[in-house]
Amino acid sequence: MTQAALISLENQGPLESDSQRVLAIGGILLVASGMLFGEVFAMFVLHPNNARIGEAMYAAAQLIPAGDAEGILGHFMAIGGFLENRGTKVDTHSHIIHMGYIALLLAMLQPWVALSAATKKFTAWLFVASASLMPVAIFSIHYVGLAYSPFELLGWGNVLADLFGALLAVAVFFQLWGLWRYGTGQAELEPSPTYFSSGNGASRTLLVGGLLLLVAGFLYGAGYAAWTQTSTVSSEVDILKDIVTHAAGAQQALLDADFGAFGQLQMYRAINVAVHTHINEMGILLLLMSFVQAFVNYHEVTRKRWAQLAVLSGFGLPIGILLEINFGIIGSIVADFFGFTMIVSLTAMLFGLLRYTGARDAQKGERS
Repeated sequence: MTQAALISLENQGPLESDSQRVLAIGGILLVASGMLFGEVFAMFVLHPNNARIGEAMYAAAQLIPAGDAEGILGHFMAIGGFLENRGTKVDTHSHIIHMGYIALLLAMLQPWVALSAATKKFTAWLFVASASLMPVAIFSIHYVGLAYSPFELLGWGNVLADLFGALLAVAVFFQLWGLWRYGTGQAELEPSPTYFSSGNGASRTLLVGGLLLLVAGFLYGAGYAAWTQTSTVSSEVDILKDIVTHAAGAQQALLDADFGAFGQLQMYRAINVAVHTHINEMGILLLLMSFVQAFVNYHEVTRKRWAQLAVLSGFGLPIGILLEINFGIIGSIVADFFGFTMIVSLTAMLFGLLRYTGARDAQKGERS
């Protein structure tokens, strides 16, 4: 297929060429999988891990009056393991979703990537495959550790994560090279993709919802940053100093109060960071999904309902996380519910895109 024919094909829609199909469908699958992993991680790893970290710190503080250095060190080594376990799960969750965002963005940019059809298809598959395998490697870091590794500080999980990250960089480099070739006039046809002007109700719903979420995310982040700079609440360093001082003096009542304050501070910080992050991520997701709504093969009313559910979920998820401050488990249930409904909405849109590609392929078969 010539470059002009390929660009002409891609102008008809985001799923007309093989590279666009791989990136768009792979991107949605990555985002939905990342959100599902986040749901499971929050329920079965994050909350139990936080409890174990607090218990280990409390146990270490109890050993300070006796000067049991080995016992204290053992508890802090356990804390390091808990933190690594949580950290690798957070990284896995975020990398799956963020790679899905990039895949969706690259899918929309395909008409401006001036490369051959075979090269674009290969780099699309390279990106999606590497984006799927890198989080698996990150997930394994905590469990594999340094076992059978030829390196002193890097285990096989780290090595494979870096390898797949490098392959991702190669795939993105080829895409950028294709964009550069188009920008320097090496493309044969001026693209005007129809999906940037589809104008249907579902697209407008997602576009407006995404923009509102992004604005809300920026304002929330600015407000939280201002609060942290002006708040008179004791800092983490101050509380830790009090913990050591009161533990050394065997002042149990004050020590218990210190740990209560430390737990409250950690909870408040973690929840606010999560709210800020999820508002922005949901906004980006809604914006990206707005560009492909014309090719979700449902009736307009059905398509708009799925879009409305996605917007409702995009707002409901961070609100549920915020509710955890005052309502605890109830807020978690609300957040998990809207996270699940967002996954359902994305899955429905994915089936709509698959229906669209199937219908287009059937039309091509009838004409050939």
